[in-house]
Amino acid sequence: MTLAEKAGQIFHTMLPLHPDGRPVEHGDEAMVPTDTTGLIRTRLISHFNVLGAAGARQMAEWHNALQEIAAGTRLGIPVTLSTDPRHAFTDNPGASFTAGPFSAWPEPLGLAATRDPELVHQFVDTVRREYLAVGLRVALHPQIDLATEPRWSRQTGTFGSDAALTAELVQAYVHGLQGEELGSHSVSAMVKHFPGGGPQKDGEDPHFPHGKEQVYPGGMRDHHLMPFRAAIAAGCAQIMPYYGQPIGTDWEEVGFGFNHGVVTGLLREQLGFTGIVCTDWGLLTDAPILGELHQARAWGVEHLGVAERAAKALDAGADQFGGEACPEVIVELVRSGRVRESRIDASVRRLLRDKFRLGLFDSPFVDPGTAEETVGNSEFRAAGEAAQRRSLTVLTNHERPVTGTRPKLYVRGVSSDAAAAYGEVVADPAAAELAILRLRTPYEPREGRFEAFFHSGRLDFPEEELSDIVRLLESVPTLVCINLERPAVIPEIAEKASALIADYGASDTALLDVAFGRAAGQGRLPFELPHSMAAVVASRPDVPNDTPDPVFTHGHGLPL
Repeated sequence: MTLAEKAGQIFHTMLPLHPDGRPVEHGDEAMVPTDTTGLIRTRLISHFNVLGAAGARQMAEWHNALQEIAAGTRLGIPVTLSTDPRHAFTDNPGASFTAGPFSAWPEPLGLAATRDPELVHQFVDTVRREYLAVGLRVALHPQIDLATEPRWSRQTGTFGSDAALTAELVQAYVHGLQGEELGSHSVSAMVKHFPGGGPQKDGEDPHFPHGKEQVYPGGMRDHHLMPFRAAIAAGCAQIMPYYGQPIGTDWEEVGFGFNHGVVTGLLREQLGFTGIVCTDWGLLTDAPILGELHQARAWGVEHLGVAERAAKALDAGADQFGGEACPEVIVELVRSGRVRESRIDASVRRLLRDKFRLGLFDSPFVDPGTAEETVGNSEFRAAGEAAQRRSLTVLTNHERPVTGTRPKLYVRGVSSDAAAAYGEVVADPAAAELAILRLRTPYEPREGRFEAFFHSGRLDFPEEELSDIVRLLESVPTLVCINLERPAVIPEIAEKASALIADYGASDTALLDVAFGRAAGQGRLPFELPHSMAAVVASRPDVPNDTPDPVFTHGHGLPL
């Protein structure tokens, strides 16, 4: 391989998916301006993170078109496609996609609420089969951070606050994606975010400069490693360090992707990980996201230029740069003597080894017809819907609110069409025998177009909104269902609702089936629900379930 060919392997950049199944080229309208052919044939990049969605056939045809372009390079190195989660309900271009054509399951928090490794394995085996059908070979998940800072925006993608449960579930997850070892049947698991991204100061997210600090006031740094030890033991192929900059520890105060003590000292040497280390996205260069220019997440090394940032990450032990596309920087680092070519060889060897293990050199193409038959088929959708019902968590049941065979229903946040199958829908709560109210965890809206997708800040409802909710609860027996993407502060609602159910991604029909006794919600809370924002602010970000006198404790759940 030439140095340029090696350098191309070191980058794992983003590639938008055109809805009609053709590659996005220069001048096309897309989420990210892209020259697909140039990235593959000129920059010699062969690892791509898929952005956007299309039908299963279109995704498969797009994948095959990329492989045709790659086959035209000197070495014909096939493309490896990765994706963030796309089997649930979260819509955040920086973290997860809604299910679209794929089967819809509860978020990982909901899987954790079932506490069932066999269900997790069934879910991930379904993910594997649907991904394989359209050519997706690397999962940018599971996310096994512990949900220890109640305000942190990324908790919906975790298995909650319990390290032991997360460790158990991640083993089922890795085995479901990869099998006992990586092969042509596998989707490679990129486990994240090492060494655990939960302890964010004030719960802010390190995608953004004001969220870069990660802190351990409770001294529980090692506790956050338990799930990663389990993932490594299960044979996970890849690990992603987080953006966070550790403060007040014996680690260098630079982001984890640049941190030699964390990547080489801890991950490689102490924990024995031998797979691929891919940085989180956008550590090197400032870049536009949704039309806004965002600063590179080079926390602690902001003063360094792009080349020195790249060199520091390579020195730390990273093999690949996520969300970047500047192989010329690697070429110059080697030619200048700053980085030895043998160091690049070590990473390229790992990256190409996994392409061979995944069978991409032997069989790079997929069958669009099979993709259409496989993705979102009736078996997978039924399994996902059953899991949604199981994950629902009954928090209170002060009185069985459903009366009669077809009660008069007032609904808010629930489809009237869906509710009509369970009762007579009325427009006025005064005319109802039962109200059904769906809510989402409160958050503080942020101004930036990209940051608006990260629901951060306060966890309690503003006074005006809370008063409106309480008026409804006092006027008619009300079943409240709240989507818990974070631990909501809802003591007044818990007290006044006739029944309160938590969901982590579920359809209206799944909720109504449980409410009307057609299915059983079996979930248990994957984290505690604090009593007040004062309790949240006083809690320690690295300590699980650390608020005094919570409204509901971790693991709470009742029959309905």
